[in-house]
Amino acid sequence: MADNKREEYIYMAKLSEQTERFDEMVEYTKKLVGLSRELKDEERNLLSIAYKNYVSQRRTAWRAITAYETKEKNKNTLGKYAETIRYYKKNIEEEMEKSCNEIIQILDETLIKNSNQDAKIFYLKMRGDYYRYLCEFSSPDQLETYTSEAIQSYEEANQLLDQKNARKDDALRLGIALNYSVLYYEIKDDIVKACEIARKAFQEALNDLEDLEEERYKDSTTIMQLIRDNLTVWQNELPEGQDRNK
Repeated sequence: MADNKREEYIYMAKLSEQTERFDEMVEYTKKLVGLSRELKDEERNLLSIAYKNYVSQRRTAWRAITAYETKEKNKNTLGKYAETIRYYKKNIEEEMEKSCNEIIQILDETLIKNSNQDAKIFYLKMRGDYYRYLCEFSSPDQLETYTSEAIQSYEEANQLLDQKNARKDDALRLGIALNYSVLYYEIKDDIVKACEIARKAFQEALNDLEDLEEERYKDSTTIMQLIRDNLTVWQNELPEGQDRNK
């Protein structure tokens, strides 16, 4: 019976993904977690895709309304719609906060404690990412806690990668480095540290890349290009006296 339900939820999650109904995809992947406290690789990826897309849609909306609000303020044209814009923005923030806290709770209470090492690294990266998303719109009194939790998650994931001697060009390791460096750049406003994390990850991966299996090569090099693109921008913003090519 459980196997039939699992098959049904996987199918419906994939169907929801194809039709871009990510709110429904989230619900089906939550049901998968309810069936088994330890997800298989395919199920784990579906869970990640569901929440990432659901939250990404709202992050995009939040950035758009924030940019619009700023533009109207600069033009002194907010006027009678100021309260409407604030209300609309607050609704988006509440949706993001609810979904981020929901997946963090699933990770903390179920998945991380019931996973093998590889899955735990994957989940810790997710945990760091969703705390980072919370940082983007959090109040000052929450920001420190969310930032600390994100850093702790990324650091613990990196420690586990080192313990298992994972390759430096491993796509998951690179993904963690990419997002960790973004946290320092966007949230902590520490360009020097952001460049340090990104540069180290890129150079170490480059040294390992020659003998990487072909099927993994594309995944790794795609993330490396994103890291390099960030470095190109960030290095131009480094303070005077900092080596921009180090």
